[in-house]
Parts: sequence; C-alpha cells; structure tokens
Amino acid sequence: MKSLFVGNMSFQTTESDLRALFEPFGQITRVHIAMDRETGRARGFAFVEMANDEEAAKAIAALDGKAVGGRNLKVNEARPKTERPGPRGDAGSRPGGGRGRGGTSNEDYREAARQPREPRW
Repeated sequence: MKSLFVGNMSFQTTESDLRALFEPFGQITRVHIAMDRETGRARGFAFVEMANDEEAAKAIAALDGKAVGGRNLKVNEARPKTERPGPRGDAGSRPGGGRGRGGTSNEDYREAARQPREPRW
C-alpha cells in the first residue's frame, strides 16, 4: 500500500472528485482531505492511499502538475509522519523533560546526594 500526498488543490475539491481522478490508475483504499479545525474548510491538500505501488507510481507520473479546478496539482509519495512538538514545545527534547526553567523537579532534588554545606562565617 502506498500513500500519496496531493497538494495545491482547490478548496472546493471533494473526496469524490479525488476518487474519480485517481481511479483510472488503480484501486484506492482511502482518501483523506485535510480540514481546518476552526473553519471546517478544506486546507488545500489531501492524502490518497492506493493498494499497489506500481499503480501509485503511474498516478504520480500522470497527475503531478495536472491542472484541476484552476490549480496545478502537486502529487508525490507521502513522507512518514514525524514526531511534532506540542503547543509549548517538545518537552522530551530538553534536559529534565521540559519541566520549566532549569529542567529539574522536586524528584530530582530528592534523588541527588546532598553535599555538606560550608559554614557561613
């Protein structure tokens, strides 16, 4: 199974439009049009999964750059989804797991061996 990225789509493109566009090249297992969460409107790109790698390659060759709905489509193999940081940054990438300034927590202090303090005089 091969997942294809379809970009630069018209915002009025529907799932049935994409199915009709890709079906001549082979069996389609899934079509997903990215929608904006707030407006509910299409974001201008989609993912089409095709059952066969050869059919997907034919679809890429035939449809990449093709004018549909007044726009030239960008069709290529979809890249795997990468781990993205959350809304406040990637907590796992900072020392201490992103627990604020310094990256330490109370647990870190309890686990560390205490050093004797030097007298103040």
